[in-house]
Amino acid sequence: MSNPWTLSDFDFDLPDDRIARYPLSERGASRLLHVCPQGWTDRMFCQLPALLKRGDLLVFNNTRVLPARLWAHKSSGGRVEMLLERMLNQGEALFHVRASKPCRPGTRLLLADGRETTVLGRQEDLWRVHSEHSWREILYSMGEMPLPPYLGRSAEDLDRVRYQTVYARHEGSVAAPTAGLHFDQAMLDALSNQGIEQAEITLHVGAGTFQPVRTEQIDDHVMHQEWMQVNAEVVGAIESCQRRGGRVVAVGSTSARALETAASSGVLKTFDGDSQIFIRPGYNWQVVDAMITNFHLPRSTLMMMVCALVGHELLMSAYRHAVADGYRFFSYGDACFLERGAGR
Repeated sequence: MSNPWTLSDFDFDLPDDRIARYPLSERGASRLLHVCPQGWTDRMFCQLPALLKRGDLLVFNNTRVLPARLWAHKSSGGRVEMLLERMLNQGEALFHVRASKPCRPGTRLLLADGRETTVLGRQEDLWRVHSEHSWREILYSMGEMPLPPYLGRSAEDLDRVRYQTVYARHEGSVAAPTAGLHFDQAMLDALSNQGIEQAEITLHVGAGTFQPVRTEQIDDHVMHQEWMQVNAEVVGAIESCQRRGGRVVAVGSTSARALETAASSGVLKTFDGDSQIFIRPGYNWQVVDAMITNFHLPRSTLMMMVCALVGHELLMSAYRHAVADGYRFFSYGDACFLERGAGR
C-alpha cells in the first residue's frame, strides 16, 4: 500500500456527550446508520432485515468476554491494576499491568482475597504472571468485566449481561465484539426465518484493540495480535454464499478481521492461530461485502478498517453527520450497516 495516509486523516471531533456510557434498555433499540456507495440513510436497528436479502450470510464472532480486570497490591503496598491479555496455561497468563512504579521480575502481587501471584518477567508490553491457583477460577471469583477506558466508569452488575452477546460461547476475550450486542434472540430468529444464513467464527479480542496508534504515518504502526479460528464449516458456508450470489456480511470488525486473515493467501482457508492483519485504505478485500459495526474511536485502527471498506471521504462524511445528528458512539452506542465501496 503506497497511499501516504497519516493518523490525522482519521480524526474527527466527538463531543463527550456522544459517548454511550450505558446500554439502552433493549438490545435492538439502537439506531442504525446505513452507508452505501450512494450515501447514507438514518434507520433503526430493528430495520436491519430490510437491508438483507435471502441468501446473504451473516458471520458472527462467538467469543465470550472474561471478567478480565483484577486489582492487587504489591507487597510494598502499592495498588496495581491487572488486565488480562491472554491465559497461557492454568497458572500463567499475560497481563497489562498499571502501577505507580513499574514491576520487576519476582515482584509479588497480592490479590483482593489475599492470594499471592508472582511477576515472572516482561514480554514486550505485557507481563507474564504466575499463580498457584487457576487464573480462570480467580477471574470468575473476583474479576471485573473489562469495560473500555473511554466509558469512564467502573463495571456494574448489568455489564456482566449486557457487555456480552447473546450467542457468546467460547471464553477468551477481554473486550466484547460490540456489533453483536445489538442482536437479541428474536432478531436472530427473524433473520433465519427470512432466509439469511448464519455462521460463526471465534476471535478472542485482546486489550491491544484499545492501544492508541503512536505513529503519524500509519504504515509504520505495528498491529497487535489476536487468536482466531475459522473452521471448515464457515469456509463452506462462505463458498456456498458466493456461489448463490449472496453477500458475506461480517458482524463486527473482529469477524471481518478473521475472515480476511483466513483469505490472506488469496484463497479462503481454515485458520487456527494468531492474526496480525492491519486493514487500512488501499486494502484489497477478499471476502467481506458488508459489515455491521459500531461507531469507532477517532485515530484508531478500526476507523482505518471501516474507511477501507466504504471509502475514506464517504465514511468521514457519514461520521460527521452521525455526530451532528446525535448518534451514540462506541461499545454501548448505535450501529452502522456498511456496504463495500470503491476508491479512497
